[in-house]
Amino acid sequence: MKRLFDFSVALIALMLFSPVMLITALLVRVKLGSPILFKQPRPGLHGKVFNMFKFRSMLDAFDETGIPLSDEQRLTRFGQVLRSTSLDELPGLWNVLKGDMSLVGPRPLLVEYLPLYNKEQARRHEVRPGITGWAQVNGRNSLSWSDKFKLDVWYVEHQSFWLDIKILLLTVKKVFIKEGVSAEDHVTMPPFRGEED
Repeated sequence: MKRLFDFSVALIALMLFSPVMLITALLVRVKLGSPILFKQPRPGLHGKVFNMFKFRSMLDAFDETGIPLSDEQRLTRFGQVLRSTSLDELPGLWNVLKGDMSLVGPRPLLVEYLPLYNKEQARRHEVRPGITGWAQVNGRNSLSWSDKFKLDVWYVEHQSFWLDIKILLLTVKKVFIKEGVSAEDHVTMPPFRGEED
C-alpha cells in the first residue's frame, strides 16, 4: 500500500509541479550555470546505493589549489531560497517513481557515513529513505545528529500509513514557515563524524 501510494502521489505531483520545475530549472541554469541537476550516490533500503537527484543550489567554486570552497561560500542567496522552499527537492519525486525512495522515510545521507553508524543508527536503512521524514518535521537541520537518528529509528518502529499522512501535512507547514532549514553556525548540517551512543 505504501509503495502504491508513493508512486501515485509522486506521479501526480510531477505533473502538477512540472511548470514550477521548468521555471526552477531555467533559473538554476541562468543563476548557477550547468549542470541544472545535482546527482549524488546515497544509500537506500538495506544500504543499497542509488543516485539521488536534486536541483543544484551551490556554485562550482574552488580555491587556488582546486579544493571546493565551503558550503557557506558556495551557497548563493538564490540557492538559499531553493532550499528554504524545498524546491530543490522536487527532482527527488523521480527517485520515488523509480522505487529508490519513498515520500516519507529517513533522509538519505552520504555513502561515506555508512561505516560510522552504530547498530541502532543503522536501523534507519530498514526502510526506504524519504523526501521528508519524522526528523525533518521535528527540527530538520537544527537537530543534533544523535537526535536525528533517534527520530529516524522511531519512525522505523512506528511507521504507518496515517503517520506518513501526518508527516506530509506537517512538511507542508514547515515549508511555509521555513523552520529548521540550517543548523546553528552552518548553512546546512555539519558532517557526521560518528558517535558511540
